[in-house]
Amino acid sequence: MRQPMAPGLAMVAGQRSLRAADGRQGIVQLYLERTKDTEQRPKPQRGDWLAPSLITGSLRLVDVVVVLVSGLLAYYARFATLGIDTFKIYSLAIGCIVTLNVFHLAGLYQFQHLTNLFEQARRLLVAWPLVIGSLLMLGFAAGLLDDISRAWVALWLLFGFTGLIAVRAVGRLQILRWYQAGRLTLNIAVIGAGEHGRRFIEHLRMQERHVNIIGLFDDRRDRIPDFIAGFPVLGTVDDLLLFARRYRIDQVVVALPWGAEERLLNWLKKLKTLPADIRLCPDVIGFHLPHRGVSHIAGVPMLNVFEKPIAGWDSVVKALEDRILASLILLAIAPLMLTVALAIKLTSPGPVFFKQKRYGFNNEIIEVFKFRSMHVERCSDEAGPVAQATKDDDRITPLGRILRRTSLDELPQFINVVRGEMSIVGPRPHAVAHNEQYAKLIDEYLARHKVKPGITGWAQVNGLRGETDTLDKMERRVQFDLHYIENWSLAFDIRIILMTLLVGFSHPNAY
Repeated sequence: MRQPMAPGLAMVAGQRSLRAADGRQGIVQLYLERTKDTEQRPKPQRGDWLAPSLITGSLRLVDVVVVLVSGLLAYYARFATLGIDTFKIYSLAIGCIVTLNVFHLAGLYQFQHLTNLFEQARRLLVAWPLVIGSLLMLGFAAGLLDDISRAWVALWLLFGFTGLIAVRAVGRLQILRWYQAGRLTLNIAVIGAGEHGRRFIEHLRMQERHVNIIGLFDDRRDRIPDFIAGFPVLGTVDDLLLFARRYRIDQVVVALPWGAEERLLNWLKKLKTLPADIRLCPDVIGFHLPHRGVSHIAGVPMLNVFEKPIAGWDSVVKALEDRILASLILLAIAPLMLTVALAIKLTSPGPVFFKQKRYGFNNEIIEVFKFRSMHVERCSDEAGPVAQATKDDDRITPLGRILRRTSLDELPQFINVVRGEMSIVGPRPHAVAHNEQYAKLIDEYLARHKVKPGITGWAQVNGLRGETDTLDKMERRVQFDLHYIENWSLAFDIRIILMTLLVGFSHPNAY
């Protein structure tokens, strides 16, 4: 971020004497002349046409071209001709549509990631093969897979990835050049040189690099210091109106406590004439709230603080994902489950399944199914709360140790998923007694129940499994669960399921 330059510092030193003689025009003129003479403060060069949304939109168009061209090149490399039939043309067109949707879900069009080539490559390695795989699944469903050349698909996969990563490498260099030239740097003027303005500037300096804070303005010029958080106070709101005629300003942020209603309204009336975005900074409490945007009720703007997770169409997608995948998985693992059930019956007396009461969605109590891994007289809820399993726990049967170590004891929970009580991916459910214990110790613990509990979760694939013998372990698990809830997407679920297949079945902490 650019720091305040010498011209601003020199201007403030002689500001008050100049105010009396020449008025506001003199203050602004001196600042501009000193800036021009020393050339230390970069001129704002950001054009109206160049914006992050335009760059990401252009990237979408370029991706479509790359997908089409790579598909045609792959076809030519395989068949030495571009005489492509109608079916292949439809395949290319559908490929473009699927690409845009999958890439959007994978976050490949998030502007903040465009300068991180490693992050782009990592996401492409997952998203682009998923696009090709989706096309093959569509071809299989339509009974047309035999008409598709495997070599063409393989070459399309290779050429497409090469082209897509090359576009992002070139785009990264161009974006960095635009940043260096100041064309993507936001020039911000702040109104309000009090504590509220200081907090906002300090927060901005820590969170955002590509912002040029021009300075502050405040009508209470005689009662405020010359500098706030290292930036000069350049004059009043009227001075800002003159200043904006000579110096390009992209955004004006009004940082004033909302209790000062009359001053706020007066300032906003004056700022309506500026060709810049006018933003109203939230009150002091806003610095401690999550970023959820703004909504309207009866035409009144409301700051969104917390939102219901996985709602609307997301809930439909999540429900379909759970029911369809769980049904298919149960069919696939039925022989394995029968084998485990028989082994339990042969090795220890008692039922095959162990049912334990746990908290589910919205803190409702559900019965979670598991293969019994303990001696029956030691794992009954009726005898009191069941303590967490520990290493070398004598309640666990020899077969149970294998089941718990490999997570095979969790397989019956797919029945809970089909019944709608659990999800495949979500925060792991804990026993009622453990829930009540940790709810008193961890403030955000019960927020885990804003969604259905899951068989696997973001915490589990990151190694947070098994015994939670310290409060810190449970706090870390809760933080991972909350991150999953706040950032849910179908792509995130797929990622967790794939990670579970690789690392989730066996873990040293599972005993």
